[in-house]
Amino acid sequence: MHSTNFWHKLDLYRGQVVFLTFFCIVFFGNKLVAQDGFQKNLPGSDDRWLHYGFSIGIHNSGYRITYSDAFVTPGMDSLHSIMPARSIGFSLGFITDFRLADQFNLRVLPKVSFYEFPVDFNFTSNRIDRQLIESTFVEMPVLLKYKSERYRNVRMYMVSGVAPGIEASGRRRRERSENRLTADNINLALEVGAGIDIYYPLFKFSPEIRYSRGLTNVIREDRYGYSTGIRTMSPHVISIYLQFSD
Repeated sequence: MHSTNFWHKLDLYRGQVVFLTFFCIVFFGNKLVAQDGFQKNLPGSDDRWLHYGFSIGIHNSGYRITYSDAFVTPGMDSLHSIMPARSIGFSLGFITDFRLADQFNLRVLPKVSFYEFPVDFNFTSNRIDRQLIESTFVEMPVLLKYKSERYRNVRMYMVSGVAPGIEASGRRRRERSENRLTADNINLALEVGAGIDIYYPLFKFSPEIRYSRGLTNVIREDRYGYSTGIRTMSPHVISIYLQFSD
C-alpha cells in the first residue's frame, strides 16, 4: 500500500528531527553546566521517595525478520526478498519514579506510542509490494534506574527493564486497513538506555536515549500468504525522550 499521510512526511525529515532533538539536549545541558555563580537547584529532591512527570519521545522503529523454510520452496520462487524498512513515530507518556536507594530508582512509565512498520516484498519481476502496519500501542515500561553521584546540577544514569504493550487501535481499524500483512496486538520488549538528569530551579530535565528489542514473535498468519515466508518478526525501536519531572 502506497499511501501519503502524516507519517510518510515525517519519515522524510527524520534527520532534521533527530538533529533538532540533540541540539536541544546539548543547548540546555551546556547552558546549565557552564553557568556562572553556581547554585544548587532542587536541594533535597533526590531524598524524596516519589516523583511525577511527563515525557515526549521520538522513535525510529522497524521489524527484524527471519525467513521460514517455506521461503526457499518452489512455491515462492517469484519472491526475491522480504525487507523491513524503518519509520519515524512519537510517543507521549507519564513518569512515576520511586526511590529505592541513593543511586537506584524504580520507574513506571505508561505511554501511548504511534508506530509505522513498513515491510517491502521484493519480487524477481522488480515489483515491490509494500505492506505498512500502522499501530497505536499503550505501553507500560518498568525500568530500574541506576544513577551516578550528583555533580553540581547534573547526574548521569542508566536504565533497563521490560515494556509490555497492547495495541489500542482496535480490531475494526485492522479489518478496514488495506494492509494484508498482519501483526499481533500484544508485545513484550526488553529496554536499555542512558540519560542525564539536569536540575533546574523548578523542575528536572532528563534527555534520554533508549533501545527496545521485541522479545515476542508478532507475525500472524494471514489468508493472503504474506506471512508464509516469515518465521519470526519482532519490533526493534530506538527512541529519544525529553522528560520533565519534579
